[in-house]
This record gives sequence, structure tokens and C-alpha cells, in this order.
Amino acid sequence: MGMVETVGLVLHPRRDSKEAIDAIVEWSRTRGVTVLGLPDEVGRIDCSAVAVDAATLARRADLLVSLGGDGTMLRTLRMGAERTTPVLGVNLGKLGFLAEIDVAELPPALTAIDDHAFTVEPRMAVRAGLPDGRRVTAFNDIALVRTPGDRLAAVSVTVQDSPFVSYSSDAVIVATSTGSTAYNFSAGGPIVSPLVEGFIVVPSAAHSSFSRALLLSPEESVRLDLLPVSGRLAVEVDGTVAGHLSPGDRLAVTAVRAAGRVVRLGTTTFYERARRKLRVSGSAEVDGESQ
Repeated sequence: MGMVETVGLVLHPRRDSKEAIDAIVEWSRTRGVTVLGLPDEVGRIDCSAVAVDAATLARRADLLVSLGGDGTMLRTLRMGAERTTPVLGVNLGKLGFLAEIDVAELPPALTAIDDHAFTVEPRMAVRAGLPDGRRVTAFNDIALVRTPGDRLAAVSVTVQDSPFVSYSSDAVIVATSTGSTAYNFSAGGPIVSPLVEGFIVVPSAAHSSFSRALLLSPEESVRLDLLPVSGRLAVEVDGTVAGHLSPGDRLAVTAVRAAGRVVRLGTTTFYERARRKLRVSGSAEVDGESQ
């Protein structure tokens, strides 16, 4: 018996998903598989798709399929956070780190997954409670970001109740290993294998004498306190503003192990994707000597 009885689809809000949708719907039809979609997206899928809310989609689907780029993939992972549902990323545009296949590879990929011929990468998330009581979860990063025209982000970093450093910067980023190639990378943080369990605290455009990144274990917690001289900061969760903090506010961030599961079929490696997307190259002198 195949693994997949129900597929849940999550679509990029703007990109043309028709080719991918048609391939999934046709594959599902021939195998008697139910297709689920979100209420505001199901009209783009097919009249045979069942509209359900996000919680039901994550609970009922044996496989979640993200059609878009890394942003759509992150949204899908957040939707199924802490569930065992594997997520397949299908790239519809630019090369992404999280997407596993292109549209043309969909039918054989779905068959391989149905036949249990795949592996999963567990992905850690970071979680924080906002002052208004809401809890937010990110698979890339939670960032405290300066509001344009306001003062810098002045943030004290405390690890395991032990004060460590205060940053004055444009932003302070708490990134997962998955998010090491996103905002963390642009801020000068390290590239970290997604298989590493740990999270990074790094300032962006620091005006401090100490501007290094910290790599913490999942067992450790970090608290970010806005100092009196700080400007008002936006709280970005995977790049989307979720709220704001003012001087005197604080944000406690903890890790969530194996909060998501990404399907891997062995077609590419993280290092191949990183080398291509980040345009990694060696020293001009070394590359010249090797030719």
C-alpha cells in the first residue's frame, strides 16, 4: 500500500502554478489520492480539491507540497510545525535552498514518495513569545530590525540568564541552521549545514566593538532586551513583520527540535545548492593556479 492517501497543496501567491497543479491532480486522480487546498487557493487548483483551513490541511495530509520558492516552503513548514508530515518543495522560479525538485520531476517524485523511496531532513525552528501574548515560530530567523528613520537597535543579549553582549546595529538576528544562508549570511554570519542542531545570534551592520556571531545549542535559551537608547524595532518572522518592540521590551527565544521535515530524494546536496545560489568561488589566485 502506498504512503500517500492525501496531498495538501500550498501555493505561491503570484507565480503560475498551473503546470505543477495539473501534474499533481492527474497523479492523484490515477491513484485515488485526495487533494486538499486552502480556501483562498483552492479555486486555482481544481474543482476536485477539497478546501480546508491550514490546521486541517497540516493534520490530514500525508504529504504537504509547496509550490513556489523558499518563502512558500517556509510558510508550509510553519503550517505543519511540530507535526510528522513531510514537506516536498517544488521550485517554480529562482533556485531555492529548500525546494527539492522542479515541476518536470513531479510525477516520478510523487511516485517515489508513495513508495517510501525518500529520506527526510528534520529542521529545527526558533520560537518566541511577543509582548501581546502571541507566539511566533520561524524556520529561517526571528529578527529585531530597526525602523527606518528611528534610532539603531540597541539590544542586550543574555544566554542562559548570563548577560553576554550588547549590540548597537541595524538588526539583531536569531537564525536557525536552515536560515544561515538567508539574513544571517548577508549580515556576515556563518554558513551552517542544515543537519546541525543549533541557532545563531548575529548583528547586522553593527556599530559595536564586538560584532561576532554566537552559535548556541538547542538546549540554550537567549533573551533579547531592548535598551533605553534603542529605537522602536520590528519583529520579523521569516521576513514578515509580526509585531513591534519598544525600549524596555524583551524577547525570549528558544529552539524547537525537528519542528519540520523536508523531503529529500537525493537529486542535489545542500552544498551544491549553496554554491550555485551564493555564487561561491575560491580565491582568484588559487583558481588561476588550478587551471
